[in-house]
Amino acid sequence: MISRGSCHCGKVAFEVDGQPATALACNCSICQRKGSLLWFVPRDQLRLLTPEENASAYLFNKHVIRHRFCPTCGIHPYGEGTDPAGNRMAAINVRCLEGIDLDSVKVTHFDGRSS
Repeated sequence: MISRGSCHCGKVAFEVDGQPATALACNCSICQRKGSLLWFVPRDQLRLLTPEENASAYLFNKHVIRHRFCPTCGIHPYGEGTDPAGNRMAAINVRCLEGIDLDSVKVTHFDGRSS
């Protein structure tokens, strides 16, 4: 199954293989403010449908996660980084997926503030 998603205005759009059964809610300084629910997938499962340059990137703290956002509407649809083993990963903001039933996604809370 392929899931599609985008920012609010559609300038940043993507598709990703699969559908989330679980998501992570992090309380670090940026995730707490964004309110995103993150679904982690290998980066090659994420395909952009719009030019990569349509998304801006924000780096902070250890500069290991590229928080991608739309400079037009401000929505953060995904992030990019690596897992502890060095594999390229994408963190999909489940709230940006089309037709998702958020009540069907099990949310795990992560204490990123203490990490």
